[in-house]
Amino acid sequence: MIIDIIGDIHGYADKLVGLLQQLGYRHNGRYFVPPVGHRALFIGDLIDRGPQQLATLEIVFAMLDADVADAVMGNHEYNALAFATLDPHDPSQYLRSHSEVHVRQHEAFLAEIPFGSDSHKYWLQRFYEIPLWIETDYACFVHACWDIDSMAVLKPLLTDDNCLTSHGLTVTAKEHTVPFDALERVLKGVETPLPNGLVMVDKEGTKRTRVRVRWWLDELNTRTLYEVARAPMSALAQIPSDALAENIDFALKTHKPVFVGHYWLTGTPEPLSPQVACTDYSAAVDSGYLTCYQLDTERPLPLKASNFIQYNHDEDAGTTQ
Repeated sequence: MIIDIIGDIHGYADKLVGLLQQLGYRHNGRYFVPPVGHRALFIGDLIDRGPQQLATLEIVFAMLDADVADAVMGNHEYNALAFATLDPHDPSQYLRSHSEVHVRQHEAFLAEIPFGSDSHKYWLQRFYEIPLWIETDYACFVHACWDIDSMAVLKPLLTDDNCLTSHGLTVTAKEHTVPFDALERVLKGVETPLPNGLVMVDKEGTKRTRVRVRWWLDELNTRTLYEVARAPMSALAQIPSDALAENIDFALKTHKPVFVGHYWLTGTPEPLSPQVACTDYSAAVDSGYLTCYQLDTERPLPLKASNFIQYNHDEDAGTTQ
């Protein structure tokens, strides 16, 4: 079996159709049918940013319903649920605040699927059906980080299939708690404080005092923060070159290959490490390419750069189903 692991789509249905067709999937009038011996797996962040939110969801969930694909939840699907759910402890507030930044992040989705509409309620319920992670005999799939310890914290809040419950949403949305931090690890990655009160501004305009780290590297705590940080070059330039990455509490506790999205990579796709591969190559911007890794379940390792496939929308603009 070949698993076609597809990166963050972010509402770019045209790119998704183009990639599926490039991979040999054919639409039968209801859903995209994979080539013989293939199955798709979507690595999260189906929504927000792009111009074709509803079309993307319809394509993906038609494949899920036909049992020719799987998916894991991204932080944007989680955020959509929290954005729409009132805090039971303070019914005047939502679990995810309706701040200017959060509204801007979610505006493409709500422009097509209006807040509180029947369509909105329907898709939120469908998001609850997406597991936070999937583990098979041959590989591990999660949106941002395969952290066994965080998963153990979350497991009592999930269904048997690792899907979020309404109670789990409420518990994990409360900041400065162990469940919140565990959810952040799984869906957003590992972070560490910046030194000396340094503040960085991210691509959304949000000021941050913490930085994501390349958790897939070995011996994180023996490296410099500059070496392990995942941040734009303009931000990295502010980090002292000799500042050490201290007290990063993480270790990859599996021997299986791990597949993630989330990280807005650019350039020629290649594995992040001998064990970890990312399929998010910034499809949510015009210059980014929707990317797939083709995993042979009989020979999952070694990971190979040649197993990546990208849809070049520059050469095939306007593809439709």
